[in-house]
Amino acid sequence: MVNQEDMIVYSLGPGCGLGEVEEGKVYAGIVQGFANFGTFVQLNARLKGLVHKSNIIGTHEEKEQIFVQVINIRNNGNIDLAEVAPTVYRVETVTRRVSVTGLGDLASQVGRDVTLEATVAQIKQTSGPTIFTLVDATGSGNAAAFVEAGVRAYPEVELGDSVFVVGEVMRRQNQLQIEVSAMEALTGEDAQRVHDRIEAALDARSEPEEIPLLIESEAMEQLRPEMRKVAKRIRRAVFEAQPIILRHHADADGISAAVAVEQAVVSLIKDEGNDLDTAYYLFKRSPSKAPFYEIEDITRDLDFALKDNVRFGQKLPLIVLMDNGSTEEDIPAMKVARVYDLPIIVVDHHHPDAIVDDYVVAHVNPYHVGADFGITAGMLGTEVARLIFPGVSDRIRHFPAVAGVGDRSEAPERQRYLDLIADEYTEDVCKDIALALDYEQFWLRFNDGREIVKDILNVDGERDLQDKIVNLLVEEANAAIENQMDASMPNVTEEMLPNGAYLFRIDVELFAHRFTFPPPGKTSGEIHDRLCRQHPGAPVVTLGFGPDFAVLRSRGVMMNIPQMVRELHDEIRGGGISGGGHLVVGSIKFVEGMREAALAGLVEKIGRVPVETSLPEQSED
Repeated sequence: MVNQEDMIVYSLGPGCGLGEVEEGKVYAGIVQGFANFGTFVQLNARLKGLVHKSNIIGTHEEKEQIFVQVINIRNNGNIDLAEVAPTVYRVETVTRRVSVTGLGDLASQVGRDVTLEATVAQIKQTSGPTIFTLVDATGSGNAAAFVEAGVRAYPEVELGDSVFVVGEVMRRQNQLQIEVSAMEALTGEDAQRVHDRIEAALDARSEPEEIPLLIESEAMEQLRPEMRKVAKRIRRAVFEAQPIILRHHADADGISAAVAVEQAVVSLIKDEGNDLDTAYYLFKRSPSKAPFYEIEDITRDLDFALKDNVRFGQKLPLIVLMDNGSTEEDIPAMKVARVYDLPIIVVDHHHPDAIVDDYVVAHVNPYHVGADFGITAGMLGTEVARLIFPGVSDRIRHFPAVAGVGDRSEAPERQRYLDLIADEYTEDVCKDIALALDYEQFWLRFNDGREIVKDILNVDGERDLQDKIVNLLVEEANAAIENQMDASMPNVTEEMLPNGAYLFRIDVELFAHRFTFPPPGKTSGEIHDRLCRQHPGAPVVTLGFGPDFAVLRSRGVMMNIPQMVRELHDEIRGGGISGGGHLVVGSIKFVEGMREAALAGLVEKIGRVPVETSLPEQSED
């Protein structure tokens, strides 16, 4: 036996193998398990030995530190140990430089043993092995570790740990996977070294390419730094295997923006070597019922995220809001997200409230550079998507034109995007696509409709299929609109406001078909368009209302609907007034018993704002 005093105890680094172990020396180990004949001791992630029961000094528990002397190294690599209990000792770390393989290079290593240094992005316990999703400087991948069916392997390894892994690269169901033979959570300087190296590499990989916009636009050029910031954060989430939840307004503009980003993210996930299943659980797109991120949305998103975190070890998600997210109405949901440290990104074109920027990590909005809602979310989303994954450009280059005509943009960018695709899509076809999206989304009832929406937008390049489905949906939508107009138009009332604007009112609860297409907002918009054509050059406001809501459409009336809503909320006590939207297009909610007071107050405010004259017939929406 060795001298118990002034002893050197060696600590094997994670890269050490059998060649670094010497008979007679004492090593620090961890109790791994017990058998009738002795105790198993882990010397590092790659090596373990056996202390025969005759060589155990005391009683021990699993994961307890123990000092052992190497008695014998057998020809088959088994290590015989004996416990020692030094009173005075010093620890020396044994290190060995090993060749570390990057996760992005696994394809060339199939059938070979590799050594990895990575961080743990997800831990999923299956009915068989434990699956660790690992991230390093070159990519991400899955590592399977098995001790017993359904039993957690390496329970000491936690989400976010830097780890040293040894295993064989295998191909399972056409996906690369590492069959783990050893895994160790790094600590101290080793952990910090790996963390810093991966962090620097991820930051560099996440930086978007420098690519030009699809069109010339001074405002969008000014927004480029913030768009790059958004794209970088989304790319980083993909590289770190962080789930992404994308919420968007359920109209053609919001859908175009969201699907553009969806296509970019899914393409990037696949480019990382992952399959479609990975794309589905790492990315979720959901339309919002309201034109803002409401409490119902965050409650559902958080419920799913927390369950996935507990059941599958997933990270909590990055929240991306498109065609919503810029107003005070979004703040209650954002406050809930903040409690759980959920980062939020906003890409929107509604008039922003400054307080929103206190709750988000990035916010793209044309108002921030002196532009307005004419630069639509679909335009912004498409350019952001191209920064996320430039290879998606050809599949989504027509989305901004669809969004522009669908949202009735009057910005010069609208025509430039139409000119970009003039050899493929006319303006009328873009209008049809936008209407088809609105119609189909109504019947989807706020499900994402991922595949049929892709067909409507022709993501996969099947133009014949797109023409068939769009023509069918447009025919049905127009028939439904005409049916609605036949019922509604005779019941529109007209009055002249003090500022010279025409005010048209329609009770869409009493004089429109309910629970069918078009819904109240779309019905009011269709009525407004027809009335604008009947009164060319005149300022027009259309007010569609029900028991506890009203929707506004206007042309040539210089309103600020969010400001009006805030004023009415303060002025009408007990009215329960909320709402918002664009400056001149939006909605308002109130309690049913205060409808008359709310509508009267709203009309009074509309009658006092300035109006324009000699206007074009086109309305804003």
